[in-house]
Amino acid sequence: MKLEESEGLAMGSEGPSAPVVVPRNFRLLEELERGEKGIGDGTVSYGMDDADDIYMRSWTGTIIGPPNTVHEGRIYQLKLFCDTDYPDKPPTVRFQTRINMTCVNQETGLVDPRLFPMLGNWQREHTMEDILTSLKREMSTPQNRRLHQPQEGNEDQRVEQKGLSVKCVIM
Repeated sequence: MKLEESEGLAMGSEGPSAPVVVPRNFRLLEELERGEKGIGDGTVSYGMDDADDIYMRSWTGTIIGPPNTVHEGRIYQLKLFCDTDYPDKPPTVRFQTRINMTCVNQETGLVDPRLFPMLGNWQREHTMEDILTSLKREMSTPQNRRLHQPQEGNEDQRVEQKGLSVKCVIM
């Protein structure tokens, strides 16, 4: 049971007190531990980008596309940025891998909170795991399961994502 969901007893009191609000860093440490252990069937995972980041802001997520969709077998990389107001406010979520989904901006890869209910109707109890599993479910919805996807394995796309340019000279 998560701490923020339990009703604790105040020291020396007879009755229940207000729900315990877990501080941001404790909450993120709990999420990190869960992410490191693996989630469910292994088709969704996440972890910190930099173990030395004491603010625990930058995270990487991975989703393996669900079966019986155009996403099947594809591996999607995401960046999640948890600002100082997380978990009271949702993280910023951006697909690093190009994807065509109704809730994702095609140019930037940002998941639009107006089009993705979990971010738009954020609740403190939601976690990064919840976001990733919800995005995976979204891939299976009728409006997303058959959308044409950008080609994968294209060298130009990978280089473009890193912000590098490549020149080829044929002699």
